[in-house]
Amino acid sequence: MRDAKLSTDEVSRRLLAWYDRHARVLPWRVPPGQGRADPYRVWLSEVMLQQTTVAAVKAYFERFTALWPNVKAMAEADDADVMAEWAGLGYYARARNLLACARAVVAQGGFPTDRAGLRELPGIGAYTSAAIAAIAHDAPETVVDGNVERVVARLFAVDTPLPRAKPELIALAETLTPALRPGDYAQAMMDLGATICTPRSPACGICPLLDLCAARAQGIAADLPRKLAKKPKPQRTGIVWLGWRGDQVLVETRPAKGLLGGTLAFPSTGWDGTDLPPPAAADWEPTGEVRHVFTHFELVLTVLVAEIAGEPDRGRLVSGETLDPSSLPGLMRKVWTLARADHRKG
Repeated sequence: MRDAKLSTDEVSRRLLAWYDRHARVLPWRVPPGQGRADPYRVWLSEVMLQQTTVAAVKAYFERFTALWPNVKAMAEADDADVMAEWAGLGYYARARNLLACARAVVAQGGFPTDRAGLRELPGIGAYTSAAIAAIAHDAPETVVDGNVERVVARLFAVDTPLPRAKPELIALAETLTPALRPGDYAQAMMDLGATICTPRSPACGICPLLDLCAARAQGIAADLPRKLAKKPKPQRTGIVWLGWRGDQVLVETRPAKGLLGGTLAFPSTGWDGTDLPPPAAADWEPTGEVRHVFTHFELVLTVLVAEIAGEPDRGRLVSGETLDPSSLPGLMRKVWTLARADHRKG
């Protein structure tokens, strides 16, 4: 690895000048030179962006801020409404933490301005606390996401593979964080990684840090950061039941904790550690399978359908005509698409 002697002043000067001209326009961002960002909007966007792309988050963010324009409105929101709006964004613990955090913030009279105070809030870890402190309060905190990891790995030619390199990359990033405009600097580093210092085919020729980059000098920029080979994901199987009574369909709200916690779903078993009987006495017949990839495993669900005569043992019947697929998590949307087509054939 190159000796860590890059000048903080030189890096930040170049990067901020570049950012002032080329900052991405994002719905949660205040353009450079136009004041500080609202901590509520910074927090909401950062929670949504965890393990999710900017492109996927934009529409959700705009819808959430239209429905709940400030943290007090979010704190007063109905849990089911928030979970329904979150459906499809994945990692549903984030939505549960969103509500818990909003209520904690309102209870204490607003967002803390320092990283230590932010860390005490539900769902806010090292990265998110640094991002809120820097972007909303202009605190000189070092914000390191995947884009920043890549920029720093290339600037210093760090050969250690991820995830082992994370502590080293954070320490090196801290040597570059300026006291002047740290919030804009943090967003500039993210933008550089997202638009120029990209994972494949980085546009080194237009990078404002071109002649400071050790990996570029060594001709290895496109090879960094190195990553350990991923282990194949284990596979799980399970059953999901789609019960009909005329045009009504059987749904339930999943337990608050656990996979897809708190979301609207169809009764299921096996894949999530449960061993449950069918939700109603009926002649259940297989109609196909759906496949879905979670963070730590791949899932194959067998979809069983039936007409229900009596009262179901669990769940509730809702109109299939008015059921909004967008209120379902991605896995259950796949189940609905398959079973809905089968029901219409019948």
